Parts: sequence; structure tokens; C-alpha cells
Amino acid sequence: MTDRLDFTQGSIPQKLLRFMLPVLGALMLQAMYGAVDLLIVGRFGTTAGISGVSTGSSVITMITVIINGLCVGLTVLIGQYLGQGSHSRISRLIGGGICFFTLVAVLLMSFLLLFSRQIAGLLQAPEEAIGQTVLYLRICGAGIFFVIAYNVISGIFRGLGDSRLPLLFVMIACIANIIGDLILVAVFHMNAAGAAFATVFAQAVSVVLSLIIIRRRELPFSLSRKDICFSEEVTRFLRAGAPMACTECFTYISFLATCAFINRLGLDASSGYGVGQKIMTFVMLIPSSILQSMASFVAQNVGANEEQRARSALKVSILFGVSIGTVVSCLVIFCGDFLAGFFTTDAAVIVRAAQYLRGAGLEAIFTTILFSFYGYFNGHSRSEIAMICGIIQTFLVRLPIAYIMSIQPEASLAGIAFATPVSSCVGILLCIFFYVRFRKSLLND
Repeated sequence: MTDRLDFTQGSIPQKLLRFMLPVLGALMLQAMYGAVDLLIVGRFGTTAGISGVSTGSSVITMITVIINGLCVGLTVLIGQYLGQGSHSRISRLIGGGICFFTLVAVLLMSFLLLFSRQIAGLLQAPEEAIGQTVLYLRICGAGIFFVIAYNVISGIFRGLGDSRLPLLFVMIACIANIIGDLILVAVFHMNAAGAAFATVFAQAVSVVLSLIIIRRRELPFSLSRKDICFSEEVTRFLRAGAPMACTECFTYISFLATCAFINRLGLDASSGYGVGQKIMTFVMLIPSSILQSMASFVAQNVGANEEQRARSALKVSILFGVSIGTVVSCLVIFCGDFLAGFFTTDAAVIVRAAQYLRGAGLEAIFTTILFSFYGYFNGHSRSEIAMICGIIQTFLVRLPIAYIMSIQPEASLAGIAFATPVSSCVGILLCIFFYVRFRKSLLND
């Protein structure tokens, strides 16, 4: 391994930061990626097209979230095998991953092509927007292979300790997507269908160019045809990745449920929540980059039997996350109206968004701690701990508190939003409990 890819030696803060910054950049571009479709369709398309893209993209986003969770298994095991120097196991792991995700792509493509109308009905798409929603889902479904392939390739390179290539891949996709949207939506007025074609085209370009780049790079493993088969490595990475996929899915469902609670409070509240949640989406990119970076860093050190270094990385990650999170939290809590003004000029919506941000602002601090623990556990292939914490947080804390606050006589978005940092505090306490038990088990081993 080159020094840049090797997390088992050198300065921990420097290695973590160098890896995390490209991860953060890639996540920011991905967040902007989805906004571009809606922005261009909103300017050059129709209202039905906006609804179609909004509803259809929520389905594709959920699929992407689940795939990313499964890819955590690949990332972690690659890191562990790299730390062990077991390059042949990396080859078998990637070969098994290719087979598994190809099968998943075929199944998802069939499902989206056959049941897109039923999905649109289940999501209660407006009658006038059902056609646009179905078109968006079917086109994205036909090209789902490229969406999955991009995320798998990025997961592999994060496991190898390289976060710069995934950043390059998403930059390529963003540029191709903007060009595709402008041509198909602005020039040819293809509405939601144009946005869907642009999305698939962008992912395809990114995948093809990434494969060309990969062929020209010297990798620490070689992949042959005999490696591309279902093997015991598939079971191993699913055991590590499936709990994380479930955790991400539960979180996504909780936000949909919270949206339903708030929608009953009226249009201003609903719009204010939408703006506030969009701002919090960008805030959460920092904890997400910490989680991905910690998983890769810890995995290599676990493979190299450097447990003390892995624990030191956890302390560094928490300290760094809390420092940045405190600044971001103050900005969100005290400047919420200013931030909301970037998304809307409606005074009532800005007031509601600022209320929501005051309640949710502390999440910028707590989630960095929580995700640092998640990354540590994931790096040990113990992602089921994050899943257990996620289930308790979501269904026993966040949703009950949010619902109770939403049915109060004068319900405030700040009170509803406060359920999220409260649930994260509970998650942190659970993680500390599991960390102490896990550390004792390692000492006994």
C-alpha cells in the first residue's frame, strides 16, 4: 500500500482528515445532484413534472440509501483484508460483490418497470402527476444498473483508502447530469422524462469513465474471471452491510413519518419543514463523512491488529466532530431565518423553517459523536450495533416524541424537531454501553 492508502501508520488526525475531505466533497455533490433535476424541471418543465421528479426521486433515493448501506460491507471487509495483506481475498470479495449486485440490479429493474404505476399510487402522487412519476421511475429503473455500479465502485475505493477517485466519479456524474438536464429538459422540453434520462446518462458516463481510470491504475489486487462468482465472501459482506442498510432505511422512514405529522399543521408548517429539512440535509453531510471515514480507517487497523490505533481514531473523530458541529449548530440555531432565506422569500415559511432549525440544531453536534461510534463499530464488522441503536432511536424515541409534540394545541416545529437530537442523545448512551461491553470482549479474547 502507498502511504496515502495505509491507515495503519502515520498521524491519525492527518490521515483521517485527508480521507474525510474528499468524502465530504462527494457527499455535497451528491446532495446537489438531486437538487439540479428539480431546479431545472422547475424552471423549464411543468408543475406535474416537478411532482413527478420529486416523488420518483424519493424512491430512487431510498434504493440508493439501501445499496450504500450494503456497500458498507464491501468497504469494511476490503479495509480489513488490506490491513491483513490478504489481497487474494479482496479479489474474491469484489468478484462476489459483482455477482450479487448484478442480480440485485436485474431484480430492481424488473420491479420498477412492472410496478411503477402501483408505486406512484402508494406514494399518493397527485392524479395529474402520475404519468410523469411513472415515466421517471421506469426510465431510472431501466438504468438502475449504472446507479448501483457507481455506488459499488465508490465503496470499493473507500475500502482501499482512496476517497479521491469517488469524488472524481461524482464530479463527472454531476457535470454530465447538468448537461443532460439542460439539453433534454430546457431545449427538448422532455419534463420529468428528460430529468430521468439525464440521471441515467450521467451515471453511465461516470461508470464507464471510472472503469477506464481503474484500468490505468495500479491496484493492490488482481481480478480474474474465476473470482467473479458467488462465494462465502458474499455472505460475509452482507452480514456486515445489511444491518447498516436497515439502519439507513429506518432513518429514511422516520423522516417520511415526521413529514406526515407536520403536514397536518398546515401549508406554512409543511413548507417550513421542507426548507428546514433541506438545510439539515447539508448539515448532516459532515457526520456522514465522519462515519464513512471512520469505517475505512478502523477496518484497516482491525485487519492489522492495531486496536489501540482504532480506539485513538475514535477519540480524534469525536473531538474533531464536536468542534465542527458546535460551530455549525450555532449557525443553524441563531441564523436559521437567514439560511432559510436562500430557499424561499415567503416570510411565513421562513419563520416556520427557523423554528424547525432551532429545535434540530443540536443534532449537528450529537450526530458527529453518534456516527463516530457507528464508524468504529462498522469497521469491526459489527454494524448490527448501529442497527439496534437505530431501531431504538427511531421507534422508541424520535417518532413517539415527534408525534406527541405534533398533537399539542399550539404545536411548534421546534418542539417536533427537538425529538431528533433527543433520540441522538439516547443513541450516544447506547453506543457508550456497547463500546464498553465490546472493549471488554476484545480484552477477554
